[in-house]
Amino acid sequence: MPLGSQLFRKVTIVGVGLMGGSLGLAIKKHKLAREVVGLSQRHASLVAALKNQAVDQAYHDVSKAVIYADLVILATPVNVILGMLSMIGPYLRRHCIVTDVGSTKTSIVNAAHNHLPPYVHFVGSHPLVGSEKIGVQHAAAELFENSTCIITPNEKTDRSACERVKIFWKRLGAQTKTLTPEEHDRILAYISHLPHLLAFALMETIPENTLEYTTQGLKDTTRIASSSPQMWNDICLSNTRNIVKSLDELVKNLSALRKSVNIRDHKTLMDHFKIAKTKRDKIV
Repeated sequence: MPLGSQLFRKVTIVGVGLMGGSLGLAIKKHKLAREVVGLSQRHASLVAALKNQAVDQAYHDVSKAVIYADLVILATPVNVILGMLSMIGPYLRRHCIVTDVGSTKTSIVNAAHNHLPPYVHFVGSHPLVGSEKIGVQHAAAELFENSTCIITPNEKTDRSACERVKIFWKRLGAQTKTLTPEEHDRILAYISHLPHLLAFALMETIPENTLEYTTQGLKDTTRIASSSPQMWNDICLSNTRNIVKSLDELVKNLSALRKSVNIRDHKTLMDHFKIAKTKRDKIV
């Protein structure tokens, strides 16, 4: 197959779960690479990725998976990404681009610049997509269409590599936005990390013997509590300061609501609800 409109000859995806599998399917759908390779330590994941045609080749061995790759995408939980950066470095070709899909960025970007060889270009990415479901069996080539992907360069990021990564995400159907790693982590603490923690806390609070009466509102509010515990454990431990700040503000607002309910303060309750509704109605 001629290179033509392809951006890369070989793309290696580290981690072939929901996100990695969706990336493989999307790359193949849009013909962005000649070959898509999957890397995982889980044999069942590699078998499923091959069966679903999310990858062309699948390996447990790091060196076999990443050698000669033009683009390596780290699509694993944050803590695994941090460990993989030092493992893949010795096997990467000159000018290889490495990106990731991690939900926190400062720790990953810093680790990449510390552990990858100087001739390898790292560009942090975070596509704002996903699902509470896990596994390549739930992967979809359309996952990134009409989405937003945040790119997180810093002063050490190669500009040419950054532009190629932006083009890559745009070709998958995403709109790209650029933030510093620190800005990304501050914003995501509010719009993603806090809502997940709230959903987890809600489900932990609700008595189990009431679940048979679950309403659609509860299902909608707590859907994301079915997300991977390991993934969210890693996220919390890699963005602690920002998450604690957002939690403190949530506790303050919950305390104010509790007080208003307790003293039956109609006016203050209405003020809280109106402020929240006005903000929510601004979300497109």
